[in-house]
Amino acid sequence: MADIVILGSGGFGLSLAVSASKKGRHNITVWSKFQQEIDDIKANGEHIQKLPGVKIPAEINLTSDISCVKGCDILILGIPSSFARSVAQLAKPYVDDNMVIVNTGKGIEEGSLKLLSEVITEELNTKKLVVLSGPSHAEEVARSIPTTMVAASYNRESAKYIQEQLGSSTLRIYLNDDVKGCEIGGALKNIIALCCGICDGMGGGDNTKAALMTRGIHEIARLGLAVGAKHLTFSGLTGIGDLIVTCTSVHSRNARAGKLIGQGMKPEDAVKQVGTVEGYCCCSATYELAKKLGVEMPITEQLNKVLFHDGDAQEALTSLMSRPMIYEQEELN
Repeated sequence: MADIVILGSGGFGLSLAVSASKKGRHNITVWSKFQQEIDDIKANGEHIQKLPGVKIPAEINLTSDISCVKGCDILILGIPSSFARSVAQLAKPYVDDNMVIVNTGKGIEEGSLKLLSEVITEELNTKKLVVLSGPSHAEEVARSIPTTMVAASYNRESAKYIQEQLGSSTLRIYLNDDVKGCEIGGALKNIIALCCGICDGMGGGDNTKAALMTRGIHEIARLGLAVGAKHLTFSGLTGIGDLIVTCTSVHSRNARAGKLIGQGMKPEDAVKQVGTVEGYCCCSATYELAKKLGVEMPITEQLNKVLFHDGDAQEALTSLMSRPMIYEQEELN
């Protein structure tokens, strides 16, 4: 049995709570900064906006009191990447060295250009941080649809503990020690998914989407290698696996927002309509990090123009298609 606290009552945080509760041996608390959100979930028995139709078991504790963190065994940050630092700061007074801390957010911090593992470690001074990532839409995790994820950590014992406590017959968790690779794959696949959605909105076909995904994973790996990741990670669940599900699923907010942009909606309006769109939040930071490290990322560069510099989507696609034609092997080495 473990005392588990999940910071964030959005779709993914709640889905992990529901999944863990089915093991029948954990004490689970879900926290939200917003009391109204907690009250609505309690009143409706579900999160109507984020997980419609998924009943939240009564044994899951719901609270807006951050002191719930105190004394827990596992602390999970299930929040959008842009709030990782501020929520970690709220939790900090109640965090101790015995806790295994898990981050499920996917992104790169604006300004500092740090990965979320670096942000959380910096704020909480933990040696037991685990990154939980992979192709795992909340809607399916909560409904016990077979899902695979990766627990990545520099501390193997902590990763193994999360594997044992959260894994089940419908949630298979693999271990990995390439924290940076798993994070880069999880964050940057949202950028490619946005691009795939834009192409769908423009009336593009499967050929275009396949090209974006294939060239996209190479672009992701190129940045990953530049920050010290392992190439093999990008052929795994947190690389190509997460990319596939986010680019092709009806659950993907990134793809949905991209489709609206491709149909002519302003990017900021599309994001407002869809909700949290991590690819939008991550794109400019990724582009800045690529420039800093001297890494060529043409897809990210063109998306950055479309999202933040009034770029035209058709012109962006034409620019990508007009790049010098070379041997593929030269790019893959």
